[in-house]
Amino acid sequence: MTEHTTRLDHIVLWVNDPIAAAGFYEKAVGLEPVRLTDYSAGEAPFPSVRVNEETILDLMPRAKAERMGMLPGAAESSGHPVNHVCLSLPSGDFDALRGRLEEGSVPVSEISHDSFGARGPARRSFYFRDPDGNVFEARHYD
Repeated sequence: MTEHTTRLDHIVLWVNDPIAAAGFYEKAVGLEPVRLTDYSAGEAPFPSVRVNEETILDLMPRAKAERMGMLPGAAESSGHPVNHVCLSLPSGDFDALRGRLEEGSVPVSEISHDSFGARGPARRSFYFRDPDGNVFEARHYD
């Protein structure tokens, strides 16, 4: 496989309450909040959570959807969710995530096997939703 220099920097998720969303991602998913204090103090337009050293999820308040004007047509597409975001984890972290979600009464799908992804067939995967309805898949390859 050829090494690429393109990396995934961030994904913007529409959420109703960014502080509550950050709490969900920290407690249930295990992702570290970024700029949460600055957002709470009105000094940042939205908080984020860190997926890894080079990727974050921005938790954009849904109320800002009508103000998205970075390119023609952006306002019309704002607030529409993506189909799902997939998180790849080591086997132990995969099991720990599923356990935390179940402990927090977050509905999860059945575990599937060998679904295709960026690194080929995953050994196991499952789906869950965040409190704002964004769908996530969790998987591991090892």
